[in-house]
Amino acid sequence: MSQLTWRKSSFSGMEGNCVEVAALGDGRIAVRNSRHPDEGIVFCTRAELDAWVEGIKAGQIDGLG
Repeated sequence: MSQLTWRKSSFSGMEGNCVEVAALGDGRIAVRNSRHPDEGIVFCTRAELDAWVEGIKAGQIDGLG
């Protein structure tokens, strides 16, 4: 996974608290925690990532925790 080109949102702030994403050759997207990049990677399809982002925008994950 070290050969991937990871991208981080410009909204991540000065401390870099954000997720990073990288496109895989098979069309999937890799997602990891930018502060702890070696602690695991989640793999999803583009459609799954799009649905997750739309859910965030719609406030569907507000109040978790």
